[in-house]
Amino acid sequence: MTTNLFDDFNPVSSKQWKQKIQFELKGADYNETVVWNSPEDIQVKPFYHRDELTKTYSVATKATQFKICQNIFVYDIEKSIERALDVLHRGADSLRFTIENEAIDVTKLLENLPLENSTIYFNLSFISIDFVKKIDAFAKKNNTVIFCNLDPIGQLAQDGNWFVTAEKTNFETLNLLSKQTTSLSLISINTALYQNAGANMVQQIAYSLGQANEYFNRIDSIQQPIVFEVTVGTNYFFEIAKLRALRLLFKLIAEEYDHNLDCNIIVSPTKRNKTLYDYNVNMLRTTTECMSAIIGGANAIANLPYDALYHKDNEFGDRIARNQLLILKNESYFDKVNNPADGSYYIENITNQLAEKSLVLFKDIEANGGFLKQLNDGIIKRKIQESAGTEQNLFDTGKEILLGTNKHPNKQDKMKHDLELFPFVKVKPRKTLITPIIEKRLAEKIEQERLDLE
Repeated sequence: MTTNLFDDFNPVSSKQWKQKIQFELKGADYNETVVWNSPEDIQVKPFYHRDELTKTYSVATKATQFKICQNIFVYDIEKSIERALDVLHRGADSLRFTIENEAIDVTKLLENLPLENSTIYFNLSFISIDFVKKIDAFAKKNNTVIFCNLDPIGQLAQDGNWFVTAEKTNFETLNLLSKQTTSLSLISINTALYQNAGANMVQQIAYSLGQANEYFNRIDSIQQPIVFEVTVGTNYFFEIAKLRALRLLFKLIAEEYDHNLDCNIIVSPTKRNKTLYDYNVNMLRTTTECMSAIIGGANAIANLPYDALYHKDNEFGDRIARNQLLILKNESYFDKVNNPADGSYYIENITNQLAEKSLVLFKDIEANGGFLKQLNDGIIKRKIQESAGTEQNLFDTGKEILLGTNKHPNKQDKMKHDLELFPFVKVKPRKTLITPIIEKRLAEKIEQERLDLE
């Protein structure tokens, strides 16, 4: 016979819990002492109770199926094949190739890899119908899951210019590709740009949905899942809720276009909170960020090496980043339960609020001409700058802490001798259609001052 031990206790309501907390506060104001306000204007309470959860939304997340993704920049094709084979042998089960040169023999790259159980992502710095058709032919012949990650709007937002194409517009090229390819996903949305530039979570979700809506309106036939390339920060539970809210709202909007496929979310840790000094702390940050990604329902996770800011790609940094995910997957049992956040009153409450606020902002964008118009008018960039400025002020005044940088810094730490990459915002004067959205880390000013004094 099974006995429910909770039957021996009287239920405690949220009102009773709050009364007990107020008694313990000895006269201090409840709202000012134990309730804090997030950058998204969400009040976070000290506890959450089921009698206050008015509604829940079904968000199907499959933590058991997340892929460990390795980023590979393709320059020398033989070395790229060698590296891909090595990382697949060492635990990766997904690859994301960045290709900037249309002359790369993509068929040779793919046919030399064992891809039966692997997912492939391509980040292309161009749009070429012939190039994509080669990938499509390979995917069809070998029954391989491939995502091309073409995002012209993201290119405009980040670079200030569209892709150069033989056709009149980037959308015409995408329409031609959607008709001539059948075996791979074409469209992606670069949500990472917004977080790395300082957007809050409501903006990240709403702007991503705005982009998705532009593609649904402008591409005649979308038959494959849309990829969202997302970054996550260290606000652990909020980042879980962000991914859940994004998936929930995408499904809501996609159904309006009779698009019944779920989105594919590939996640990386954000660069916004990563630091040059005391760089080993970056490993702690990326570990919790990858945990948020798994619980939030990422399809694939490409971890950020602890030294990515100042070192070129190297075997040691990539191995450490990959091993963080392997430990989470194989030793911490993060791949054993689907929908792990279900039933958490806190996460479900935050998911609801992020979804509702993001939907309000999305509707406002659509009512005022749509995402592309607001991007061209500079409104999106201005709103992100406002959020970034607020966060930067919190960091500069010590209210937002990066350990080892603006709290407990090691003054003896020297980095000038170890820089292989320029770790700060690069200024490249050129002619652009719009002013691009610029990614910037919180610690850049402090780090530049420290480097000057070395």
